[in-house]
Amino acid sequence: MRNVKLLIEYDGTDFVGWQVQPNGRSVQGVLETTLQQILGEKVNVIGAGRTDSGVHARGQVANFHTSRSLDSDSLRGALNSLLPEDIVAYAIDDVGPDFHARYDAKERTYRYYISTIQTALERRFIWYLKYTLDLQSMNDAARRIVGEREFETFCKADPERNHTRVTVRSARWLGSGTRLTFEIRANRFLRGMVRALVGTMVDVGRGYLKLNDFVQSLEKKEQNAGGMSAPAKGLFLEEVKY
Repeated sequence: MRNVKLLIEYDGTDFVGWQVQPNGRSVQGVLETTLQQILGEKVNVIGAGRTDSGVHARGQVANFHTSRSLDSDSLRGALNSLLPEDIVAYAIDDVGPDFHARYDAKERTYRYYISTIQTALERRFIWYLKYTLDLQSMNDAARRIVGEREFETFCKADPERNHTRVTVRSARWLGSGTRLTFEIRANRFLRGMVRALVGTMVDVGRGYLKLNDFVQSLEKKEQNAGGMSAPAKGLFLEEVKY
């Protein structure tokens, strides 16, 4: 039985998220259906990050097991010829039998993109804000989240979650003028965590929330006790490291 690793990107706008759900089109579901068509057998595609509805990916990693011997290059060609335009497989490789895309991941990187001017061409991939944002204040807030801590305040309910402790290795705001990017690297992410952090830090950047209030919210043990949650369209899963 082969274990096959995928490196894929997708535009999450028209998906209900990565995970198969009964209420709509999922990235996992489209991949499994397409691979079954090619391989003639059912497969279970495991993703490194279970992105929410509307969230995009440039560097999503996944794996599946198959008994078929179709070589990796031919499989990638067949897959990309049948996948819809909003999913692309960049690389396909055989890996060891024990490789698990989700549980073996050591670090994930997300980026969130903001524009303070309206854009027609990038409207599906960026959050437009009419506010003037103080980048220094937002970076002051970002520095407070680096390290190991509980993030119960900044996550949604998840029945599969057994704890809310996350080790954030770096968090920073980049850019100037009309374009800002938030980049965060961590060992794991909770459901809705990045969007909740971004929304609350934007409140700090526009002067609606004081930095001390943000710091105090980090210490709370109440779910969704932070500020507003940023929309999904500006969020990208950029990279997964093993």
